[in-house]
Amino acid sequence: MNPIVNLEEKIGKTVGRRTATNPLRIQPNEVAEAEAWRRALGGIRVPRGVFKFHSHEEADQWLMKNLTRPRS
Repeated sequence: MNPIVNLEEKIGKTVGRRTATNPLRIQPNEVAEAEAWRRALGGIRVPRGVFKFHSHEEADQWLMKNLTRPRS
């Protein structure tokens, strides 16, 4: 059986010169944009700690109450 790819064949041409970028690298303009959003919205104040709920609906109600409360 003949191989599908000829391993002895030399590649004659390379198409493109792109290099892979690091997707986890944060660009400086993204940092500035995130800081601007944080200043504009004032941050979200949700009480810290561990909270136990009887249902997902109860947890959702608690979260919405804390997200929409006025800042003190």
